[in-house]
Amino acid sequence: MTQADRDRLVTLRKAKKRLITQRQAAEELDLSVRQVKRLLYGLKKHGDKSVVHGLRGKPSNRRIDAAVEREAVKILSAEVYRGFRPTLAAEYLHRKHGITASKETVRQWMISAKLWRAGEQKVKAVHIWRPRRSRFGELVQWDTSEHDWLEGRGEKLYLIAMIDDATSRLFARFVRHDSTEENMKLLRSYVEKFGRPLAFYTDKASIFRTAEKRRRDEPGVDKDPVEMPPTQIGRALQELGIAWIAAHSPQAKGRVERNFGTAQDRLVKGMRVAGVKTIEEANRYLDEDYLVWWEREMTVEPATSDDAHRQLDKSHNLEASLSHMETRQVRNDYTFPFDGRFYQIERKSIVSGMRRANVRVEKRLDGSIAVRFAERYVTVRLCVVAAKTNVPAVKQASPRRPANRRRGSDWFRNFDLKSGPKTWQAAQESGRRSGEAD
Repeated sequence: MTQADRDRLVTLRKAKKRLITQRQAAEELDLSVRQVKRLLYGLKKHGDKSVVHGLRGKPSNRRIDAAVEREAVKILSAEVYRGFRPTLAAEYLHRKHGITASKETVRQWMISAKLWRAGEQKVKAVHIWRPRRSRFGELVQWDTSEHDWLEGRGEKLYLIAMIDDATSRLFARFVRHDSTEENMKLLRSYVEKFGRPLAFYTDKASIFRTAEKRRRDEPGVDKDPVEMPPTQIGRALQELGIAWIAAHSPQAKGRVERNFGTAQDRLVKGMRVAGVKTIEEANRYLDEDYLVWWEREMTVEPATSDDAHRQLDKSHNLEASLSHMETRQVRNDYTFPFDGRFYQIERKSIVSGMRRANVRVEKRLDGSIAVRFAERYVTVRLCVVAAKTNVPAVKQASPRRPANRRRGSDWFRNFDLKSGPKTWQAAQESGRRSGEAD
């Protein structure tokens, strides 16, 4: 008998001795008068034990059979369900094996079978959460998670995710590299599906921001920051009219970080059960299973039903904005270098003022090249450089020079200075010849 049962027994004895009325006893016990009458009848017939519930200490009539419990524990002991938490285990038992039990029941089964260790709940530091944005598309958090998503069954993958701040609606894709090109492809898919959001919220990764280069011994607090040119993604967002907001810490973009925490647990284990081994299978499972579950269980309704996304208009060129863009100078022969090759502007596209002018070269996501001069695109072709003929040169051996030969000029080699006339004799002879000539 518990203390509550004892207190109830004291009140019922008072009502039995008519020290208080049945209505007063009902108000004191927070019961109806009819229930108090039943309890007084039981007290008269069965004594003090009538205040104790008849099923106390007995197994519930709705108790799950022990054979079902043993079958569930056997299933969860398999290697494929290693590391499953009680909530996820309960879902898979119901969906895959037809065993329906609450997550608390499954938790007790797993604790009894030593598949789960019950730990104390520790109070963490309390942070004041930033309120959600009020409209869908007003702010979208964007980040990439590097993880062993396939648990060694396949190649290394990255998960790029975009999650709306107002609704927690998720848009994600597995890629092989966390590169500018892969992020631009996901951005294009997002814009084509939902439209242009008002702002993206990301970290300060190099694909989003160009960092200022400084020496290690150079103080940074005393120097004004230098405005750096935008990255390819930064330029694309500017052309599409989408604002970019940088997060100063991982906690600031906690919504997308918590999404990755859930994915690294639930998504990894789901792909393990499904036997996913390739990136194609991973993206198929992501679209057909995980994102469907996320949309059903994790999204919320926005405070305002208005959609903040803006559709593309005629002034936006999605292929041009979402490309690798560089500037090149046109040479006098109307050629320019790009990506290790030379391109020739076609004669029909040549206009006045093009020589020594800059053109915008766009390498599109499909690998094609587009060149724009001023506000119009020009036609170019790849310059084919003739291959050099490799003719082996015959090297002729030079005659060997004698070891004792003197270096320098040998113009006086045939002159015999000893047998010639003296200097004064040569002078007299020269004077005599000069007089004869006069």
